[in-house]
Amino acid sequence: MQIDSGTTAWMLISTGLVLLMIPGLAMFYGGLVRTKNVIGTMMHSFVTLAVIGVLWVAVGYSLAFGPNVAGGLIGWNWDYFFLKGIDESIVNGVPEYVIAMFQGKFAIITPALISGAIAERVTFRGYLIFITLWFISVYCPLAHWIWATDGWLYLSGPKGVIDLAGGLVIHVSAGTSALVAAIFLGKRYGFPHNTMNPNNLVMTLMGAGLLWVGWFGFNAGSTVSSGMDAARALTMTQVSASAGVLMWMLIEYIKFKKFTSLGFVSGILAGLVVITPAAGVVQPIGAIILGCLSSLICFYALELKNKLGYDDSLDCFGIHGVGSGFGVLALSFLIRDSWLKDASKINGSNWSNTDQFLIQLKGMGTTILLAGVATYIICLLVEKTVGFRLTKSEELAGLDHTEHSETGYGLINLN
Repeated sequence: MQIDSGTTAWMLISTGLVLLMIPGLAMFYGGLVRTKNVIGTMMHSFVTLAVIGVLWVAVGYSLAFGPNVAGGLIGWNWDYFFLKGIDESIVNGVPEYVIAMFQGKFAIITPALISGAIAERVTFRGYLIFITLWFISVYCPLAHWIWATDGWLYLSGPKGVIDLAGGLVIHVSAGTSALVAAIFLGKRYGFPHNTMNPNNLVMTLMGAGLLWVGWFGFNAGSTVSSGMDAARALTMTQVSASAGVLMWMLIEYIKFKKFTSLGFVSGILAGLVVITPAAGVVQPIGAIILGCLSSLICFYALELKNKLGYDDSLDCFGIHGVGSGFGVLALSFLIRDSWLKDASKINGSNWSNTDQFLIQLKGMGTTILLAGVATYIICLLVEKTVGFRLTKSEELAGLDHTEHSETGYGLINLN
């Protein structure tokens, strides 16, 4: 097969854009925590580049995209072991190395998202073990079931579960795991009575901007094309994010008569996560609807968190889990007519929005069950072995001092 230079160039760019989201997430999360935890929190994002970066090449790509083994519970292909067998491989006109690296960036950012829910209170050694076990037991199976061509959810219905860029594989799984881990670890000392203000909202704004830019590679790159499908996905991503911001600003103004930067970045994420599964199947009006409704639902999900009292430090569940989970289901009723017609031809009879909703619901239930149960077991294992939760004295001193012996802002009072 000949290399398609246009598609390959776009996939190389997309891989770089998704990689850009890691420092973007580090800045986003790092600005939201207290000064004494800024380095420790940013390290939680950056270290996934190393840990998952190696694991993906060694076994992850094979587990996720190899042919079915163990009755379809996972994949495996010895040619993908350390990528030793793809040196000359070309897939759909693109060198398979590029496909593997693009998919690897998704694997890297997913456990980093979870770190936002457990920020400011976990040991670094425990976090390293957690993301390693979580990657193998949650991410790889879900990626195989939903994205591998012989995955059982990929084969559900005429065109499978719709999850273009990881609404289920990435955001619902991370959001569910974030909630379980946050509840397992318990609240930060002083939460919610002590003030825990962000240390640098300027950094958070810049991080959110980088995430927005990177998301074009995230969604449009997932089409593995440089044509119409990529153009649609890129457009829906922009439209949904913009709508999400405007809706969050409107809600804040109605309730508080203010427009906050924190609300602005929350709206960006709400709009982006909801369109992640849907960018390939909806039209601009559908993207606007999804973006607006996601901000509305996520806003009140955060209000509910405050009432329930669990400590999801940086709202991973309230934004990623709730927003993207809503998108996974709601897209069923906003699908382009041409997509439904194609599905009907494959199915041999009319395929309706309700039919697709039931497939999406199956994917949602599977993701929540696997992520929830596995995360609890992993948290228990980590806590009982190397220790997961910081001691009270370590937490009060801050991650930067106790875990890294550094400070984020030089000679500054960390209290």
